[in-house]
Amino acid sequence: METDMCGFSGEIRFDGTTADVGAVARMTAAMDRRGPDASGIHAQGRIAVGHRRLKIFDLSEQAQQPMIDAGLGLGLVYNGAIYNYRELRAELEAMGFAFFSTGDTEVILKGYRAWGPKVVDRLAGMFAFVLWERDTGRVLMARDRLGIKPLYIENRGRTLRFASTLPALLAGGGVDTAIDPVALQFYLQFHAVVPAPMTILKGIRKLPPATRRIIEPDGTARDEVYWAPDYGPRADERDLSFQDWQAKVLDSLRTAVRRRLVADVPVGVLLSGGLDSSLITGLIAEAGQKDLKTYSIGFDAAGGEEGDEFRWSDVVAAHFGTDHHQIRVSASETLEALPDCVAAMSEPVVSHDAVGFYLLSQAVSRDLKVVQSGQGADEVFGGYHWYPPMLAAGDEAAVETYARHFCDRPHDEYLGLVRPEHRVDEDHARRFVAEHFAQPGATRPIDKALRIDSNIMLVDDPVKRVDNMTMSWGLEARVPFLDHELVELAARVPAEMKVKTTPDGRHLAQGKYVLAEAARAVIPHAVIDRPKGYFPVPALKHLEGPYLEMVRASLGSEGARSRGLFDQAAVDRLLADPKAHITPLRGSKLWQLALLELWLDTHGIRG
Repeated sequence: METDMCGFSGEIRFDGTTADVGAVARMTAAMDRRGPDASGIHAQGRIAVGHRRLKIFDLSEQAQQPMIDAGLGLGLVYNGAIYNYRELRAELEAMGFAFFSTGDTEVILKGYRAWGPKVVDRLAGMFAFVLWERDTGRVLMARDRLGIKPLYIENRGRTLRFASTLPALLAGGGVDTAIDPVALQFYLQFHAVVPAPMTILKGIRKLPPATRRIIEPDGTARDEVYWAPDYGPRADERDLSFQDWQAKVLDSLRTAVRRRLVADVPVGVLLSGGLDSSLITGLIAEAGQKDLKTYSIGFDAAGGEEGDEFRWSDVVAAHFGTDHHQIRVSASETLEALPDCVAAMSEPVVSHDAVGFYLLSQAVSRDLKVVQSGQGADEVFGGYHWYPPMLAAGDEAAVETYARHFCDRPHDEYLGLVRPEHRVDEDHARRFVAEHFAQPGATRPIDKALRIDSNIMLVDDPVKRVDNMTMSWGLEARVPFLDHELVELAARVPAEMKVKTTPDGRHLAQGKYVLAEAARAVIPHAVIDRPKGYFPVPALKHLEGPYLEMVRASLGSEGARSRGLFDQAAVDRLLADPKAHITPLRGSKLWQLALLELWLDTHGIRG
C-alpha cells in the first residue's frame, strides 16, 4: 500500500498564460517538513503543481507525486489515506482498469475516470486533493468529510493558487495579507475558530470539509456538499435499548480502529490516559498488534494545576503491556519550543495543548511514522461540560445558551477590545451559530450543538491542531473517532445516551456515556470512572514569569504596533491581572491576543 502524508501546492491560469513554476517551487519547498522524503514538480501550460512526500509505504517511483496518468489524461496531487482503497481497486480492476502502482493515489485517478466527481462519495479516509483533466482543463478539488486534511486557496482573479498550508501560499508571493475583520471577530468570540471558507487573511480562503469544487476551464466554479449526517435515530432504530447502542458503537469503533491499522510500518498511539486514547489502545491490542508503542506527555504544574496524567496512562500501558514512553517537558523547554510551534501553525491555534502536540510529535517521530489519536470523541459523543445546558434548553434559548457556555467573550467586550478600523459592528459569530442551528437535519438544541461542534469547531480547532503539529515532524496521525461511518452512527444515538446529567439535569455526570459504558468491555474500569481530564499546559493558562514577559513582548512588538488591532487600554487591563481573565472554556484571554500577534509576526504579516 502507498499512503503519503504530504503537502501539495499549485497554480492554475485561466487567462491563457503559462503557470508560474517558480512560485509553485517556492510553495512546495515551504512544506518540506510535511514531506521530507521526496519532492516533485509538474508543469504543463496553464497548470503547475508541486508535491512533498513522506514515504510510509510503497517506496517506488511509481507512487511518486504529482501522479500523471497519460493514458487517462489525468493528473493528481493528493494528501491523505484512503482506507478502503483495496476494495475500490478490486472493483475498478473488475471494470477493466489496469494499475501501474500499488497504492491509494492511483485509485483516486482511476475512480475519477469511472465515477467522475462522485468518486469522493466512495472514499473512506482522510484526504485533500486537486485533480485535473489534461484535455478539457476541468479541475476537481475535494476535502474529506471531517476536514482532517487541509486545503488553502488563493484566488486572484484569473489565477488560482492552492496549497496544503497557508504559509506555503505566502511563500508563493503577492498574497493580500490584510486582516479579515469578520474572521478576526470569529477568532475573538468563537473560541478562536475561524470557519471555512474564511481565514484570518483576506486573500486566503479554505475549501470547506465535505465539499467538492468543480472548476471549469474558464474559471467558473461550483461547490457541492457531499455529506451531512442527520441527527436522531432512524425509524428502525427508535426501539433500540441502551445496550443495543453500546454494541453498535463498539462494533463501529472496532472497524474504525482496524481500518487505521492498515500499514506496512508499526502504528503507535498517543496515550493521554483518558477514555478515548485508552480505548483505542485496548482495541489495537485486541486486534493482535504486538509490541504496541504508546506515548504520553506531561508538563510542569502551574497555578496549582497539574500538568500530566501519567498515573492514568501508566495504568493503561501496564494493563495491555505496551511499550510505553513518558515524555516529560519542563516549563523552560515549553517556552523554548513555542516559536517553532507557532511557525508550524497554518492558522493561529490558541489552544494551550498545541505546543504539547508539537513536542509529543517531535519525540514520537524518532520512533514511528504513524500513530492513532483520540481526537474528536468529545465532539462526536458529547464529552464537554456545555452539553447538559443544551440538553435542557428550549428551542428559543438554544443560541443564547450555546453562546454563553462556548464563546470566549460577548460582543460588547469584543467591541471594546478591537480598534475601530478593524471592528465590525454586527455580531457575525452569533448570527453564524443561529444560521447553523436553523439548518435541517437536527431538531433538538443538544443535537444542534453537537453538530456545530463536529462540523465546525472540531475542524478548525482540534483537528487542525493535530494535523499541523504532527505533520511538522513528518508524523501521520490517524483519528478513528472521525471515521465517517462512526460519526454517522454517533449522530443517530439519542442525546440522553451520550450526555448523562446529574439528577437535577444541570451538570455533566458522564460525558460520552454510551461510549464509556461500551468501553467497559475493553479497558480498566478505573480509567473510565476517573474524573475527566484535559491535556494541559498550565503555564499558558496561568501566565507568569518568562511566559508573561513573552506575552508582553508580542503585544508590544513593532508588528503589533503597526497592525494596531487592539485597543491599548483594553490590553493593559488584561496585562494587569492575566489570571483574572479566563474564558468560559478555561483558556486565557490574554494568551489568545498574544498568540495572534506572535503568529502574524512569525509569518511576516503586517496587516
